[in-house]
Amino acid sequence: MGIVELLLVLGLFAGIWSIQSRLSGMDKRLVRIERRLALVADRLGVEEPDEQRAQRERVEALAREGKQVAAIKAYREMTGTGLKEAKEAVDRMG
Repeated sequence: MGIVELLLVLGLFAGIWSIQSRLSGMDKRLVRIERRLALVADRLGVEEPDEQRAQRERVEALAREGKQVAAIKAYREMTGTGLKEAKEAVDRMG
């Protein structure tokens, strides 16, 4: 492998790492925004729909029972989030 190919590979890895760290930061900001929105909704007395509340309660129950994989799967289905964010959310519930 020549020096040019090596530099291209290193550049590719640096680019991937940069994108991953930006996405991670965006995930964290999104979680903070969701928390704030939930607080605002609580203070305004806005209730979540029965189906959504039932889904959330199911995820929380699975997390409390130590069924992390099932809780993560249910959370992802409920929110459409990625695996990492779902795992972090379920870890906070347990």
